[in-house]
Amino acid sequence: MDRIVVVGASAAGLTAADTLRREGFTGTLTMVGEEPHLPYDRPPLSKQVLAGDWQPHRTTLRPAADLQRLQVDLRQGCRAVGLDPIARTVTLADGERLGYDGLIIATGLRPRRLPFGHDLAGVHVLRTLDDALALRAELLAGPRLVVIGAGFLGSEIAATARGLGLDVVLVDVEPTPLARQVGTSVGELVADLHRGHGVRLQLRRRVASLTGERGRVTAVVLDDGTRLPADAVVVAIGSVPATDWLAGSGIPLGDGVLCDHTCRAAPGVYAAGDVANWPHPTAGGRVRLEQRTNATQQAVTAAKNLLAGPDGATRFTPTPFGWTDQYDTKIQIHGWAPADSQVDVVDGDPQTGRFVALYRSDGRVVGALGWNSPRALLHHRERIADPDAATSAGTSTPSPSSGWPRRTPSRRPAPP
Repeated sequence: MDRIVVVGASAAGLTAADTLRREGFTGTLTMVGEEPHLPYDRPPLSKQVLAGDWQPHRTTLRPAADLQRLQVDLRQGCRAVGLDPIARTVTLADGERLGYDGLIIATGLRPRRLPFGHDLAGVHVLRTLDDALALRAELLAGPRLVVIGAGFLGSEIAATARGLGLDVVLVDVEPTPLARQVGTSVGELVADLHRGHGVRLQLRRRVASLTGERGRVTAVVLDDGTRLPADAVVVAIGSVPATDWLAGSGIPLGDGVLCDHTCRAAPGVYAAGDVANWPHPTAGGRVRLEQRTNATQQAVTAAKNLLAGPDGATRFTPTPFGWTDQYDTKIQIHGWAPADSQVDVVDGDPQTGRFVALYRSDGRVVGALGWNSPRALLHHRERIADPDAATSAGTSTPSPSSGWPRRTPSRRPAPP
């Protein structure tokens, strides 16, 4: 193997390139990045960068000198528009074709958008560094923000905006923030956290329209007729895998690039990070993980398996790990949090703002969540890997319907 192309220049793509060199690949290594920036980290965008605590350069994953030492031909501001896996070429937007012997797809995600309203000034999505900088400039100019979507990203943006003193409304179709990520029991605590810091919540509500004047957004209208005045709006309703450039290539696509258990999508083609979809033995089917930790772990496996070939490849079976920082609260989760899980507190107490909860499905521990409890959480992580682990250990066993105790956070006055 003499030529390897990595399409995608964020955490997964950079990790794949680094792993290839560490594993002894000495051939031509090309990395294609759609953005004009050096590879950077995305989690700080909704927090430190948006708050102004970090200058943009602090998000850079590797300085230019390190990339030179890796002998990577980095194509910045260059978009892949096509793939021919038979001829083994990647076509770029300027018409250039890059030949390869091995290919790693790490193109990540594109933000979902509403079917209306994005032509109005003041309506934003947040995926890239440029998105974050544009949104920060908007937040500094106007006091009223509506965030549509209360997942990890939307909730973090709401928390950051409140820290900047804005009037913030958080809208979601679910009964609580983070309902899909951590379930409604813990989601109720997240709701209390935001209310305690002055965020107004509009839950179980859909957005009917965005209104504007002179080309600029002025309000968000909900399905019950509620009108939320807005100087700025952030649409954070999820993302879709960036696979449009693979249409017609023959690469199997569904919810992402459909890989086997070794991250292989086709002969000589592997995928890693947010765009990869693969069968996971403990998930009961295919998964696609939008997690920073998974991006690097999967990139390492994909790169090693590309070099090893099908006969020497290993299965990728990670225990998922994700986190979110909101206000003074860090929420971390190992494993899975199915909607029908029983949630048991096994360490600490939600009333004190520090606890660990286990998620149990069909009598087995499938996930562990820590609320301001990183050390205590580690003691329970191994229980997820053991399919026969029980949840009997612990001090209390509340269920979603049994009066889950709520945290009472330190309260800040709501904005005028």
